[in-house]
Amino acid sequence: MVIGIGAGTDPESVRVTMELFSKTIPLRCFTHSCNRDALAGFDTVFSENPGEALVQALYAGEIDAAIRGSLPSAGTLAALKEVAGVSRLERIAFLETADGTRFLLAPVGVDEGWTVAEKISFIPRARRMAPAFGVSDRVAVLSGGRLGDVGRHPVVDKTIADAEEVAARTGSDHAEILIESAVRDHGIIIAPDGISGNLIFRTLCLLGGGNAHGAPVANIDRIFVDTSRASSDYSNSVFIANSLFKNKI
Repeated sequence: MVIGIGAGTDPESVRVTMELFSKTIPLRCFTHSCNRDALAGFDTVFSENPGEALVQALYAGEIDAAIRGSLPSAGTLAALKEVAGVSRLERIAFLETADGTRFLLAPVGVDEGWTVAEKISFIPRARRMAPAFGVSDRVAVLSGGRLGDVGRHPVVDKTIADAEEVAARTGSDHAEILIESAVRDHGIIIAPDGISGNLIFRTLCLLGGGNAHGAPVANIDRIFVDTSRASSDYSNSVFIANSLFKNKI
């Protein structure tokens, strides 16, 4: 297999990743020609639009999986949506707390997970992924408060009612607002909506000392792992892509 990875204007993190896997997992970099010297000696495709080239190679079967790496999200993900023929991308983030607790979290895009149907759609996809990441496939559905908070605010009431319905229809557990308890025995966490999911992600990883290992896109028929450009290397995303490929997910 060959995994494609994108490198933006600062290719150092991608070069480090390619060095780490030079003898184990074949990686092909997609980047701008200005990075020719920085990536000399590696399997590299140079393009004026490396994000589009990465996506095209994935769908042409030239690579078996793709990692966004340090490419800008807007253009790369727009190209992925167009080629994949979807109106939005549903990403499931693989996260780790500062004390080493790992779990899958969705939704993490601010435009995702706003209806019961949208939240439900993540669950079978996350359950299929869970074994590949070594986490439980038990699902905890979060809401904006405890059951005893019903009546305090209509928005809170709706999140509780939605979570109860999602849990009942999918055989999941309504964990109320207690994410700190839910992660102890659930490998999959469903946030009330994409904004709260994004805030959980950012608070954990940017303020709380946790780690984001990558976010596979769940609603396309190819393996594409979204990433943060702030990463020092993309080793964990390579492991994710490789595991998804080996498990045929």
